[in-house]
Amino acid sequence: MLQLLLASASPRRADLLRTAGFGFEVKPTSVDESLRANELPEAYVKRLAEAKATAVIEFAGNRAVVGADTVVVVNEEILGKPTNPGDASRMLRLLSGRDHDVVTGLTVIGPPLAKQERLRLTSFTRTRVKMATLSESEIEWYVATGEPLDKAGAYAIQGVASRFITNIEGSYTNVVGLPISLVYSMLKKVVSVTS
Repeated sequence: MLQLLLASASPRRADLLRTAGFGFEVKPTSVDESLRANELPEAYVKRLAEAKATAVIEFAGNRAVVGADTVVVVNEEILGKPTNPGDASRMLRLLSGRDHDVVTGLTVIGPPLAKQERLRLTSFTRTRVKMATLSESEIEWYVATGEPLDKAGAYAIQGVASRFITNIEGSYTNVVGLPISLVYSMLKKVVSVTS
């Protein structure tokens, strides 16, 4: 069975891969996540996913590498992880009562091939999410749980915030942090994933 190297410290991404039956090792990496001037969300997450995957390639051995980056986009503003509780509250006010997009960039680098470079693919996916209108007391309560502080867009659909999500169009696992069906389809293009 194909083994993966996950270029991420996210426990949610690891849980998703584990649940989907992938064998993998986690190799966290640190890349500059600064947004470039006029950079669109899709370009931004693809660039970071590729940078993360590339940063750990030397540790991959015979494994395929998976790198990903997820952001929330509302009113054309990219929301990453909040910097503090006040920033989390600001993000939740922006999302309250609105549709928003969760965009994940994904890079998959195949294992080494005989006398060839590793095959490398980068793509992205987008999921539309609707959040209920939140009162100030709900925002204050939710931020106090601590859950929003390490999540893009300041919420976790798989956690306490599930009570606030009224609709989703697209990949649920993308909103959690890793679009598993896209990972699988990309892996199939770079290597046999079942042998």
